[in-house]
Amino acid sequence: MPTPTSTASTHTRSVVEELLRRIGTGDPGHIAELYAEQGDWRLDWPEAEHGRPATPWIRHRSTRADAAAHYRELSEHHVPERAATDVERVLVDGNHAVVLGEIRQTARPTGRAYRARFALHLIVENGLVTRHHVYEDSLAVAQAFAAGGA
Repeated sequence: MPTPTSTASTHTRSVVEELLRRIGTGDPGHIAELYAEQGDWRLDWPEAEHGRPATPWIRHRSTRADAAAHYRELSEHHVPERAATDVERVLVDGNHAVVLGEIRQTARPTGRAYRARFALHLIVENGLVTRHHVYEDSLAVAQAFAAGGA
């Protein structure tokens, strides 16, 4: 007989897998449908770096509309044909999930390619993501977008 934790883990895994599938399709509105109306979205970047013109997607968020804006801004500032993500592992414990992997992107304004390791901590409640915390190689991203070179 399944335990409440194993049932929650199975449900969480299916939501996270669907989220990753939708992120792969690149439709910000469709991706955002998996986020709660209100949530906790954090990026592990120095606060002084949040919301800079070159990287406007790097900031804390709190709504479903913010989630859509994040994916839209991310797409606008990168070259989609030169992007890839390798998901190495998805770890699930109840309603918590951690996605580990590496992104490869190219900064649209500078043409510089970069690679960044990441960990994404998600919480899923009632079929929606309520927490989205990203830990990534912010130096690699900052260098790719820096005016005048790294």
